[in-house]
Amino acid sequence: MDKLSVMNAFCRIVDRGNFARAAEDLGVSSALLSREVKLLEESLCCVLLTRTTRTMSLTDHGRHYYDQAQAILDAVGQVEDRIRRHSGEVRGNLRINAPNSYGQIVLSPLIPEFLTQHPDLEVTLSLDDRVIDMIEGGFDLSIRIRAELPDSALVARRLSTVRQRLFASPDYLAQAGTPKTPTALRDHATAAYMLADDALHWTLTGRDRTEVITLAPRLRVGSSLVLQDLLIAGFGIGALPDFISDIPEADGRLVRVLPDYELPPRYVFAVTASRLGSDAKVTAFLDQLRATLAP
Repeated sequence: MDKLSVMNAFCRIVDRGNFARAAEDLGVSSALLSREVKLLEESLCCVLLTRTTRTMSLTDHGRHYYDQAQAILDAVGQVEDRIRRHSGEVRGNLRINAPNSYGQIVLSPLIPEFLTQHPDLEVTLSLDDRVIDMIEGGFDLSIRIRAELPDSALVARRLSTVRQRLFASPDYLAQAGTPKTPTALRDHATAAYMLADDALHWTLTGRDRTEVITLAPRLRVGSSLVLQDLLIAGFGIGALPDFISDIPEADGRLVRVLPDYELPPRYVFAVTASRLGSDAKVTAFLDQLRATLAP
């Protein structure tokens, strides 16, 4: 037994008046309790309980140990009760890490309302397109957009699917022409996202075939928002996730290229460190994010 368990067992023995009743309460054997008390007495170099076949009584040292142990157990219980109560409250500082583009387009618009709903909460939002160590960074929640996540001690929950398609500006297509087949992309200017799983190949899946196109991009960028701006400015053809492309496509600044083809989907994962379940502030944020992502 550890120290707190020994303290609890000793106090239960004293409260119940004998080893047998205490052992029954604790779900252990009387022999185990007797052995633990003996080891405790040896570690303290004094006798805590005087025992005969019929009676048991505390020594002065035993009374002092009982009083102090009971105070410690009460204090630990109060701390645990307080933490359990607070773990169910949306309060404190919620530390979130997310990709730059997703943080700006999806997360930042919902944070003001979220903070209004939870006035005792603070939010720290860190944006980084590279995958970081969330434990080392001290984050409660990491949003990651990947085709899949490697096995780890972290807990990942899939929130939504991200579709990836090819786009260009109307001006670029008017000048360079519109490719009709995946192989025709080789005759066009392309821009690549440096942090893609494979920045030099596009795997395009159509209705009845999949083609892998090798790129020779004139430009590689480490930000999908910069890539969007370059495509709108007429640089060439590039791949964008739907949460970035939806608005410029809807307002006509970008046009789908090869609309019958898509790149492999990626998924939005909410990653937390604990397998015991998220605390209240993480759960509340994910509930609001899911509501935002719902069709």
